[in-house]
Amino acid sequence: MKTIMKTNMRTKSIYLVAFLLMGAVASFGNDDPTSSVAVLAAKGKDVFRVIYKNETADNVKVRLYNANDEMIHSASINNTKGFILPLNLGKLSFGEYRVELTDANGKHIERIVYENVKAVDNIRISRLATAEGKFMVSVMSATNEKVTVKIFDSYNNLLHNEVKSVNGDFAQVYNVKNLTGACTFEVSDDAGRVKTVQF
Repeated sequence: MKTIMKTNMRTKSIYLVAFLLMGAVASFGNDDPTSSVAVLAAKGKDVFRVIYKNETADNVKVRLYNANDEMIHSASINNTKGFILPLNLGKLSFGEYRVELTDANGKHIERIVYENVKAVDNIRISRLATAEGKFMVSVMSATNEKVTVKIFDSYNNLLHNEVKSVNGDFAQVYNVKNLTGACTFEVSDDAGRVKTVQF
């Protein structure tokens, strides 16, 4: 895991906002008023930042676990009242991870989701205004590839899953007229681009 911090004006601004946020967390938290933890992620980035703040200097251990409860990273920071620790997940698989931070006040646990957030300008999902319960999925492609279309209900149950072989541009109308409540479309292509839209 890379833990090198790059200092520039943008990073300083992020740190300032992060520490202001931590002040707000500490003010509203009732369980532990002396220390607070948050994990922030910049959209489209592989780096998550573990932010810690304490009223007194303490020794802190940070551990990162994957969904199989395997520890994949650990760090120790001694005699500190606060820090921002970057965790680079760029070489790890997408999924859910658990950050455990231990200090004199006990154990703090934060769960994070590392997702594929590549640009998805080539995928469009829209509701057809002229027909109830009908949605248009279109994908612009210059090569032969496979497109996966998934539809979920409001309880995140998978209702529809299909893989389409695309040779150039692709468009199809999906009828979910009999579904009550919200529905979510998830469309992905071979390049790893994923677009999710809830209606």
